[in-house]
Amino acid sequence: MDTNAAPDAPGPPPEDAADLGRWALAQFPIGIAVYDRDNRLVTANDEMVRLSGLSRDGLTGRRLDELLPGPPFEEFARIGDEVLRTGRAVRADNYFVSPGDGRERAWASFFTPIKDADGRTRGLSLAALDVTAEYRARQRLALVNDAGARIGTTLDMDRTAAELAESTVGRFADFVAVDLLPDGIGSDGEAGRPGPGEPVELRRTARRWSVPEDSADPAAPVSSDGTYRCPPHSPPALALASGKPARHRGDEPAVRSWAGDSPTLPPAVRARGVGSLLVVPLAAHDTVSGLALFVRHPDSEPFDDHDLLLAEEITARAAVCVENARRYARERAVALTLQRSLLPARLPGHAAVEVTSRYLPATAQAGLGGDWYDVIPLSGARVALVVGDVVGHGLQASATMGRLRAAVRTLADIDLPPDELLTHLDDLVVQLAQDRAAQARDGDAGDEAGETDASCLYAVYDPVSRRLVAASADHPPPVLVTPDGTARFLELPPGPALGVGGLPFESLEVEVPEGSLLALYTDGLVEGRGSGSASGRDAGSGAGSDGDGGRLLRRTLARPAAELERVCDDVLAALLPERPADDVALLLARTRALAADRVSTWELTDHPASVADARKRVAGQLAAWGLEELAFTTELVVSELVTNAIRHAAPPIRLRLIRDGALICEVSDASSTSPRMRRARAFDEGGRGLLLVAQLCRRWGTRFTAAGKTIWAEQPLSPAA
Repeated sequence: MDTNAAPDAPGPPPEDAADLGRWALAQFPIGIAVYDRDNRLVTANDEMVRLSGLSRDGLTGRRLDELLPGPPFEEFARIGDEVLRTGRAVRADNYFVSPGDGRERAWASFFTPIKDADGRTRGLSLAALDVTAEYRARQRLALVNDAGARIGTTLDMDRTAAELAESTVGRFADFVAVDLLPDGIGSDGEAGRPGPGEPVELRRTARRWSVPEDSADPAAPVSSDGTYRCPPHSPPALALASGKPARHRGDEPAVRSWAGDSPTLPPAVRARGVGSLLVVPLAAHDTVSGLALFVRHPDSEPFDDHDLLLAEEITARAAVCVENARRYARERAVALTLQRSLLPARLPGHAAVEVTSRYLPATAQAGLGGDWYDVIPLSGARVALVVGDVVGHGLQASATMGRLRAAVRTLADIDLPPDELLTHLDDLVVQLAQDRAAQARDGDAGDEAGETDASCLYAVYDPVSRRLVAASADHPPPVLVTPDGTARFLELPPGPALGVGGLPFESLEVEVPEGSLLALYTDGLVEGRGSGSASGRDAGSGAGSDGDGGRLLRRTLARPAAELERVCDDVLAALLPERPADDVALLLARTRALAADRVSTWELTDHPASVADARKRVAGQLAAWGLEELAFTTELVVSELVTNAIRHAAPPIRLRLIRDGALICEVSDASSTSPRMRRARAFDEGGRGLLLVAQLCRRWGTRFTAAGKTIWAEQPLSPAA
């Protein structure tokens, strides 16, 4: 037995209990009203009377749709009729301005039938619960989630700023503007924060305004560009100087002064007035890149502290996206500058081909790739045409592309045939992969440490023989368009991608009529039109040749066009109507041929008397070409080269003179022994021949063929020649 329990207290008298009930109903903080079977008000507590904005006498005996016409009160009257008819309770959730205080609130309204002892409905009660705080909390959470999904979909700063404005206007503010510091979008990519009391230069990047449909101003977002200066004591300048968000009332002198003549607010916004203002810096990674302005008009609910926290959270997400976009823009600009510096500034003029090219970087989202091309003059008036593609994007791909292009030029300088050149290039890529793997183990490599695969197409055209020799390392095949308009893909022997290692490459040799068009390109050109080919090689052979990209490329190249520049533009317009998703390199070459009267060839014996015969023939040919001034040096060069071939090589021996942009002298033999230049001692009888050739000629070298080798020497021609 609990001896501490309080003794039973007598209950209140019946009249006091009735009074308590009436008092409780009248003083209850939730609006409560009672309606009869005709849905007319019988009684209401003080809170419901206050919320209605009417007197108690004006309420009694009236229906809701009679008291307060229009939504949502007509809907409430209909719900009351339904509850009286069905006897089932109904809850209604609404957001509207309560007539009593003129403030927009969220309400949970409970319509409950009142039944007698027999269960018959005699009336109904209405309880109106203010759930504005909960409603706004849900709205804030939904806004944060929606903004998080919409902001930062690209790596473009302007688009990110627009997404911030679009995700908050109307739902959070009547007017939203996003301004970036010019330093945050400049060429150096460095953003900074202005000091206190300093004017601020900003760039209006995005602005959005929620306006009524019947407004004289357009409802569509208004965009502006260009920079403007904020006074040093204006709300934006103060927020940037402090780096902290701020909430302002519209009647503050600083706000009135700033909003009254600010060029950044549309005239219609200034006309409606600024009721409250939030200024939130875009700060991320200790960098302030700009600010966001949120404006509510005087007829809207003013911003509160919860709104300021919400604006901070949304803007913080946007600031990270803007900063990431700024850093990406900086890296992209560096990579693009590096890539363009590694590509030929201008293609060299050459007697063998007329060339033109295009390079299109990928979209910002995809990033820069490693596509490249080159045109390399070779000995014997020949020319090398090269196109390659490095897997990956960014600085790493651009740097690798530069190394491969330099390697190709070095290997081309020693006159390697295409298949051998690709073999050496493959060895280099394998070595690069091993180096990056070692760096990755040491923690010094980036995210692209293992990505060293590349493709390459190397082709050599000889204007004397009118033949093309080409080899491919997993690269799209070139297109050959003959003068009669026939366009076809050259069926090159398939070769592995660079970096696989250990697999051979094979060459294809074809005859190319004078005036033919050669198109070398990277896979981004044909993949953009649904070629169905992940590997560019399939675009021109087998089933892949029926792809949209391959067919369209052939048709476009086959159209008559006098200028290569026009052909280049037509190809890009046809296959890439929009900005490409991947890098694209395109190299076009129209072949030329050296006329027979510009080339002379003689077969020589291995007898010493052939040296004098060679000098005589060369002198006669130079006289016929009007190049007598080169006779002395050319005879010396021919004497040395022919003598070396007779003494150290094997027959047959062939002498060839080519008059191109330079005078080229070639001596071919059946030996694969490479000549070596050495410095002769004072009393040596030989050893000075190649040194003499090097002194007399602009350049000289050796190239090897299946039948032996060719030693060549090149002398410049005077402009008159």
